[in-house]
Amino acid sequence: MITILGPTAGGKTSVAANLAYRINGEVISADSRQVYRGMDIGTGKDICDYTVNETCVPYHLIDIVDAGYKYSVFEFQRDFLKSYHDIRERGCIPVLCGGTGLYIEAVVNGYNLLSVPPNEDLRKNLEQKNDDELVDLLTSLKKLHNKTDIDSRKRIIRAIEIELYLKDHVLNTEDYPQIYNIYFGIKYDRETRRQRITQRLHERLKNGLIEEVEGLLQNGITPDDLFFYGLEYKYLTLYITGQINYSKMVEYLNIAIHQFAKRQMTWFRGMERKGATIHWIDGHLAMEEKIEMILQVMYETENGKPKRQLSRT
Repeated sequence: MITILGPTAGGKTSVAANLAYRINGEVISADSRQVYRGMDIGTGKDICDYTVNETCVPYHLIDIVDAGYKYSVFEFQRDFLKSYHDIRERGCIPVLCGGTGLYIEAVVNGYNLLSVPPNEDLRKNLEQKNDDELVDLLTSLKKLHNKTDIDSRKRIIRAIEIELYLKDHVLNTEDYPQIYNIYFGIKYDRETRRQRITQRLHERLKNGLIEEVEGLLQNGITPDDLFFYGLEYKYLTLYITGQINYSKMVEYLNIAIHQFAKRQMTWFRGMERKGATIHWIDGHLAMEEKIEMILQVMYETENGKPKRQLSRT
């Protein structure tokens, strides 16, 4: 398997699709929000990027659950394995693509995960506590590495529910296939990355992002559910519900996306510290140069012959 990763606004999807086209591959999305139907502009699905030379490159794990659902890393690992085996059985090469580091590591490294069922009695008891009390309880159960688990009240309660469940249950120890994977990362210098993020945000706002979030709210998705998805959906909901004005929404959202990209890079550097080799590629290069650099690594030789012959049939 080939994995294309990198921070947001780096053009990963286009690289993955072009690579898949060249090597008879199919793309598996590793994005924690692109799984949701109706969340298109805010999650950057960029479906048009999967068309290369008038050929639609097959993609997987996009638009597989309804907005409002709380999709988990356990479910992603399960759904990934189905797609991975399906692609391999048809003689194609899986190309994993995304910026959700936890999802990527969970499937490449074969994390042992549990499906944690809802505990309605526990939730009712936790609902009696205020937010500060919930955060204190969660902090007593686990070390908070970032603010993801405390972005919303529902998220705090779910995190507590998971931690309490893990105290009494052992992890799934089913056999997990060994996946030979090569990491490639698309990276820009910090200033260019910031410019790309800001430019993309304004383009999305002009191209229907506000209307997308309004539609989700009109279709019954609650503001708290949209807060769960963070970034665009959190700040657009605050704007639409009148809690902040347009200029503040743009300002806060722009800052939040920059911070998110920084956290993504921190995660990827952490992967490298743990032993992962990521072949970083300059985002400024032309697409053909990027693909050739990837192919060069893939075509490393043994005894003067390619390790694997990859081509589009």
